[in-house]
Amino acid sequence: MSERIEINPEVCNGRPIIRGTRVSVETVLAYLSAGDGIEDVLSAHPRLEREDVLASIEYARRLSAARSTVLLAS
Repeated sequence: MSERIEINPEVCNGRPIIRGTRVSVETVLAYLSAGDGIEDVLSAHPRLEREDVLASIEYARRLSAARSTVLLAS
């Protein structure tokens, strides 16, 4: 995992967050998927740095590349 991303069960219910903040990776990705740019994310969350946004994207990429199958009950 990136040195910029952390998972702590005591913070944000254990969701991946940007280290030292309460900004979740999910929040960063939501901005980007809505069409906002990196500068928009940084403007909305001034404590973040460009590298934090890039680390969030890399975290999501690695997560999506994981090779596991989950069967859902129907």
